[in-house]
Amino acid sequence: MRKLMRVVSVATGIVAAAVVSISAPAMAAGGGGEIKQHEWTFDGPFGHFDKASLQRGFQVYREVCSSCHGIEFISFRNFADLGYSEAEIKAIAAEYEVTDGPNDEGEMFQRAAIPADRVPGPFPNENAARAANGGAYPVDLSLIVKARPDGANYVYSLLTSYAEAPSHMNVPDGMYYNKAYSGNLIAMPQPLYGDDITLANGGDTSPEALAADVVSFLAWASEPEMETRKRTGIAVMLFLFVMCFVSYGSMRYIWADVKKSKA
Repeated sequence: MRKLMRVVSVATGIVAAAVVSISAPAMAAGGGGEIKQHEWTFDGPFGHFDKASLQRGFQVYREVCSSCHGIEFISFRNFADLGYSEAEIKAIAAEYEVTDGPNDEGEMFQRAAIPADRVPGPFPNENAARAANGGAYPVDLSLIVKARPDGANYVYSLLTSYAEAPSHMNVPDGMYYNKAYSGNLIAMPQPLYGDDITLANGGDTSPEALAADVVSFLAWASEPEMETRKRTGIAVMLFLFVMCFVSYGSMRYIWADVKKSKA
């Protein structure tokens, strides 16, 4: 009985450690600023994406963020994960133009995007992006949630922590005060004010709600396969947990005759 309890204890520890590992992917180093804690549907080993929130977040990205930031690692066909139909994805893609070619004359040309294309960014290159933003380079948002410690809360805090600077603090032209940003001075102006976006499917349009929706969308963009990974990981851990008991029972059965013969 004691051996069985030890086996169960070890197995439980292995499963618990593995479940934690599948629910908390590694993130790059960084930090600074005041980070708010928000409850996310995709947190934890049983976390999932709220498709309604993802669609609202995608709309916020398109209407606000996409003028400066790209999501270069996402293809239009990936939007099926957000709950869009094939026809809707084709319609969304057709609103964008991508560079293709060369044609028969050896020249590159512009055409309407198709579902297989990646979502084009707002600028053709980094120099153009810096020139349009006073020297600052708007980062690509495809992996932003995984590129920061506590990434979802960091991005949410960044979007909702703009404020008036303290009287003793000098804010240079082209910079803005943000409590969540390291050093508190950021080149990106406040993007969300609330009630300036009409959501296609309705919903709360406060700055906090819009920030939560766009962060959910960016969390999905950073790891579209998260739900599959978690489901697979939990299934594997349950299988290993059961196999611990099967292996222990098999060992007891195989060695039973040996113990009897020695007795």
